[in-house]
Amino acid sequence: MNAAHLALCASAEWAEAVERWIIPWVLDSVVLGDDVVEVGPGPGLTTNVLRRHADHLTAIEVDADLAASLKKRFTGTTVDVICADATATGLKSNRFSGAVCMTMLHHVPTVALQDQLFSELLRILRPGGVFAGQDSLASDELRALHSDDTYLPVPPEGLAKRLEGAGFISVDVDTNDYAVRFRARKQPASGQ
Repeated sequence: MNAAHLALCASAEWAEAVERWIIPWVLDSVVLGDDVVEVGPGPGLTTNVLRRHADHLTAIEVDADLAASLKKRFTGTTVDVICADATATGLKSNRFSGAVCMTMLHHVPTVALQDQLFSELLRILRPGGVFAGQDSLASDELRALHSDDTYLPVPPEGLAKRLEGAGFISVDVDTNDYAVRFRARKQPASGQ
């Protein structure tokens, strides 16, 4: 993430957007459960809000400096921070009741790796677990913000098929003027 982009993602304006509009829209009618994983928290403004929606939150951040800062900030709380690549977390299968990613998929450099991330989240979710998130719609303004940075927007068309291809069911994808929102579930265990 370039310096200008990181500054924006750590700003008071972005914190307000996350709290007032983004997370309420993404989590509308979604119950994440007791043990939630967040991928790509960046500076942690989403983590600040998401931790109120679960008994325990595990944040996975690939950037070592950001992960170290988050780990220090959330020491002694119900948030664990892991520095790892979300496409291969090394976490236990079938652990989490919910998974969330907020405005981070466009930082994953290839479609294949984005799809690998979906598959990895499916693996670590419990049967019946929910995956919810959003990402910004492509725009020239966002492309400019990502100068010298990874920027691979996720087109809303086809996202449902990609999530289903990873193994998710009950996939729902929709958009507003700025973003695409998605929700999906891992197949429940038989008898659930």
